[in-house]
Amino acid sequence: MNSFILKMLLAATAFGLLNPALAAEVKTQAANLPAIMMFVFFVLVTLGITYWAAKRTKTASDYYAAGGGITGTQNGLAIAGDLLSAATLLGISSLIFAKGYDGFLYCLCLIVAFPMILFIMAERLRNLGRYTVADVMSFRLAQRPVRTMTAISSLTVVIFYLIAQMVGAGQVIKLLFGIEYWVAVVAVGVLMVIYVTFGGMIATTWVQIVKAVLLVAGGTLVAMLAFVKFGLSFEALAAKAVSVHKDGIKILAPGVMFADPVSAVSLALGMVFGTAGLPHILMRFFTVPNSVESRKSVFVATGVMGFFFLMIGLIGLSAVVLVGTDPQYFEGGTIGGKLLGGGNMPAMHLAHAVGGNLLLGFMAAVAFATILAVVSGLALAGASAISHDIYANAIKRGTATEADEIRVSKTASLGLGVLAVALGIMFEKHNLAFLSGLTLGIAASASFPMLILSMYWRGLTTRGAVLGGLIGLVSALAFVIFSKAVWVTVLGYPKPLFPYEQPALFSMPLAFITAWLVSIMDNSPQAQQDRATFDDQDVMAETGYAR
Repeated sequence: MNSFILKMLLAATAFGLLNPALAAEVKTQAANLPAIMMFVFFVLVTLGITYWAAKRTKTASDYYAAGGGITGTQNGLAIAGDLLSAATLLGISSLIFAKGYDGFLYCLCLIVAFPMILFIMAERLRNLGRYTVADVMSFRLAQRPVRTMTAISSLTVVIFYLIAQMVGAGQVIKLLFGIEYWVAVVAVGVLMVIYVTFGGMIATTWVQIVKAVLLVAGGTLVAMLAFVKFGLSFEALAAKAVSVHKDGIKILAPGVMFADPVSAVSLALGMVFGTAGLPHILMRFFTVPNSVESRKSVFVATGVMGFFFLMIGLIGLSAVVLVGTDPQYFEGGTIGGKLLGGGNMPAMHLAHAVGGNLLLGFMAAVAFATILAVVSGLALAGASAISHDIYANAIKRGTATEADEIRVSKTASLGLGVLAVALGIMFEKHNLAFLSGLTLGIAASASFPMLILSMYWRGLTTRGAVLGGLIGLVSALAFVIFSKAVWVTVLGYPKPLFPYEQPALFSMPLAFITAWLVSIMDNSPQAQQDRATFDDQDVMAETGYAR
């Protein structure tokens, strides 16, 4: 078996699929064959789950919301699996490795979002929605314009979030197999389309659950094996990290990465309110049978994520010492140079440092599973916005059959897969946590304001929701495109047009102000109807009658 895989690797080299710089190391991959086999085994398991789920996906409810048959505990694990993405495992640990405490702020912001989701959003989402976020926002507003605007916002958020996952997938597979980055990204895109097309929400949910359990177990194992090397003393770990890091004691205090307080505040706003506006997370509240289970989902997800974030902190800080001082993990063996596999790989190298090739292979397989699960959820959310909101309700005005709707959704997932691959290749060099931060900034500006206003403000009108959502989306996108992250790094211009890299502090208030101003000035017949039906929505949100 080992010789067969080695021959396949050599054949890949001959056809140019292996990175030329790594081709000379192909023979050494044989030593890591158990890890590669573990990696392949997990892919086969997830495909098995998809096959099982495909037999149980008969209706639109099964495809979009798993038939509402997911328990609160299962859904909580799936929500945690959605948010514990490649940006968490690879991106945040690499930020802590590079910047120290500032990197940990990403974790804190994500956790802060969940009490808000628990107390003011979870129950109403479950009772008012059916398949997508647009179901909630259009409940008392005009269907076509609100659904179209919400679908566009959801698609934009999904596409940006997909970029981070595709970059992470490409780098993990490139590190383990030595193949070209673009080949790895294409492979992830193909698997993503298979999961969504055939398995729908049932497959996506169970892949998320399996992945969440494996990720927490693997992350805990790596963190504890590393922590043992410092006598289970955080003081000893911190002291050693400070002594070897180029920024010294600064890594234990804020200000290394965000010396500008405007950027720090903008990031925090985006992370907190953007998390509450992510369409693939909010869709999960439609998969549980009642509001009690929806609240339980948030409770379980918060506990799992809080524990794992502590492990991420240990992983990042331990990598400063165990990876940052070991020349074998740097290109050319030069400490302080470029990390092998890219800047998002400290967690993977730490797994190798404390557990050898076997633990590296396990964590690489788990990281890949993480990415597959998240991109499947994202693709399903994006495809649902196209098929359910735009096609079935905005274009067909509710006359489309379930079969037609699902067919459009599957076609849309294919298109999203192609787009995700192209963008993943374009953004190869970006930090994963940073990319996710940008995405959450867009979600905080385009999705969250209109969602929360539609649920709680009687004065919101259709015009206010549409214009507020569009202003939030367009301004957030403009700020991101004109910032250094895209205008300079991706497009190659010498200077950014917008001085900050996080948009939420500027674009989210614009969305709220626009929605408020347009709504209070709107006295059209539609606006009067929008306000009149608020009480009916309020009753249904409390009783669950809408379901």
